[in-house]
Amino acid sequence: MPMLKFDLIQGRTDEQVRNLLDATHEAMVQAFNVPVSDRYQCVTQHRPGELVLEDTGLGYRRSKDVVLLTAVSRKRSEAQKIEFYRLLVENLQTQCGISPDDVIVSIVENDDADWSFGRGRAQFITKELM
Repeated sequence: MPMLKFDLIQGRTDEQVRNLLDATHEAMVQAFNVPVSDRYQCVTQHRPGELVLEDTGLGYRRSKDVVLLTAVSRKRSEAQKIEFYRLLVENLQTQCGISPDDVIVSIVENDDADWSFGRGRAQFITKELM
């Protein structure tokens, strides 16, 4: 159920984008213990110069392959988040060739009442979903 929103610089092939999405989904399923079919992902690609992501003084070297990931999710434990970050950079490096320096993640938490999966219903509140 986390909704994953990716901001990327234009230039990747469809296959590269799909591999990135798949690798991220694998990390999320494992770290957050969500069903494999629980997949909500959205990609926005930007022209060079429209996505400015610097290193915040940490010495990271960003490239054209930088990934800004915003995950909107129900509350997760600190341990789950740390595991997600670790698995994510591991998967993206091994499966997509993306440097860990090029992966930025922000998790935005919300509550059950903040989700409707369709038909104007609040499925977590009505207990159609758990």
